[in-house]
Amino acid sequence: MREFQICGLGNAIVDIFIEVSDAEFAELGFERGTMRLVELTEQKALLAQFKKYDPKLVSGGSVANSIIAFSQLGGQAAFIGCVGDDRYGLFYTTEFEELNIGIGNPVIVGAHTGTCLALITPDAERTMRTCLAVSSHLSERHVDEERIKNSDWLFIEGYLFANPESGQSAIRKAIAFAKKHGTKVAITCSEAFIINIFGGAFHEALKQADLIFCNETEAAALAKGTTAEDSFRRLQGMVPSSVVTAGAQGAYVRHGGIEAHVPAFPCQPKDLTGAGDMLAGAFLYGITHSTTPDKACQAACFLAMKVITQVGARLHHGTRQFWDEIE
Repeated sequence: MREFQICGLGNAIVDIFIEVSDAEFAELGFERGTMRLVELTEQKALLAQFKKYDPKLVSGGSVANSIIAFSQLGGQAAFIGCVGDDRYGLFYTTEFEELNIGIGNPVIVGAHTGTCLALITPDAERTMRTCLAVSSHLSERHVDEERIKNSDWLFIEGYLFANPESGQSAIRKAIAFAKKHGTKVAITCSEAFIINIFGGAFHEALKQADLIFCNETEAAALAKGTTAEDSFRRLQGMVPSSVVTAGAQGAYVRHGGIEAHVPAFPCQPKDLTGAGDMLAGAFLYGITHSTTPDKACQAACFLAMKVITQVGARLHHGTRQFWDEIE
């Protein structure tokens, strides 16, 4: 029996949510629904523009959100990432400690914590400006063998592939430790551009993975399919297990000898942030806690629906209750 069921490897980012009107958004001149990486100076200037607002701070990062969901459901989780010794870093580490997630010592002195400013418009779309700051310094020297050795699964964030120097070396080191200790490997694609631009490194990691999570666009980039179902079928020869989400069309799952299509739960979305993160975390919780893959995917879809009917990338209460309701 290992100490953790899952250990996440990803960017440690503090999400800063601000709801804006269409008029306020238009003034910024941003393309709606985009995610763009910005430098620290630009992010500071942008945050200064929204000083009068009441921002909502949430510890995040794609895989971190999944790890938090896993923990909220009652699983034992660990996480590997980097934060600075500023107020955002303090906020991050405190929240993870409160959630009882094994985060080790992620603080890098004198560094700035990564932030993601998410502007939510009335159409439920979110436009993000992300400053990775010290989170992008995550490299092989930060990869803790003990936490991976003591975990049933290693869960890797696709965004890390976007940093060929440090991120990709961290992934290779983490996978090597996972293979050495019989820890299973799951990867989330994060975004299609990761596969399109960093495909070589991604495919190299995928060959050693046990499970992949991707949405319809990412699955098409990965498997060259024309629909979510087509891509899902093609993935069979590339990785033993896969979960492909298709928005309102639900999700396709293949794991442990079970293959199924799980319908989505209809809803009025308020903010699409974090649906995939929740789905991955909840699915991983299910398969590590004796739930069949189709049932785990159904419960994960239900929780993802709960996430998008509120503002923010994760649920702050009721996670376990929602799981029990549907399982």
